[in-house]
Amino acid sequence: MGSDRYSAYAHLPVAQRQLCWAHLKRDWQFFRERDGPVGVWGEAAMVQIGKLFETWHRFRSGELDRVGLQQEMTAVQAELRDLVERGRAGAPAGALAWNKARGFCRELLLVWPALWTFVTVEGVEPTNNAAERALRPAVLWRKGCYGTESSEGSRFVERLLTVTTTCRQQQREVLPFIAQAVAAQWAGLPAPTLMPTH
Repeated sequence: MGSDRYSAYAHLPVAQRQLCWAHLKRDWQFFRERDGPVGVWGEAAMVQIGKLFETWHRFRSGELDRVGLQQEMTAVQAELRDLVERGRAGAPAGALAWNKARGFCRELLLVWPALWTFVTVEGVEPTNNAAERALRPAVLWRKGCYGTESSEGSRFVERLLTVTTTCRQQQREVLPFIAQAVAAQWAGLPAPTLMPTH
């Protein structure tokens, strides 16, 4: 399960999660933009996050194999772990930015393995950008139409949005698929499948 750090995902086992590094990058950017030591700390983390994404892109392009990815990520993991431990300790003065950093780091340490699932598990991405892109049309629809007024309307919308998103992902035409599904329903035949055929 690729996700952000939203508490609704906390019930999932850490070993079955991948925290989104795009979200984490935004979180660390907040600290990078602060003045003083917390800004320096945030900058150091952003350097490591840059290395993380650079290494991932090299893996995706075929320049690194899985073993190479794991070897190169070892140093990034160690540096980030050190930064998180330092962030958890914070500054003696207890400045507001350090208080936020301490809480952020405590949370990260609780789910630390979920930051690195993509390094060892085939098919796992370091971000949940694909899911975010898939959900965007539904979010925009809801904002523009203000939702539905019945559970039947909600079921219709969720199913139609699932069909349109799946068809797009499979590079299939949406309208012909819907026409086939309606024709099959009227004829009492099985509906066409959205499952990939290959």
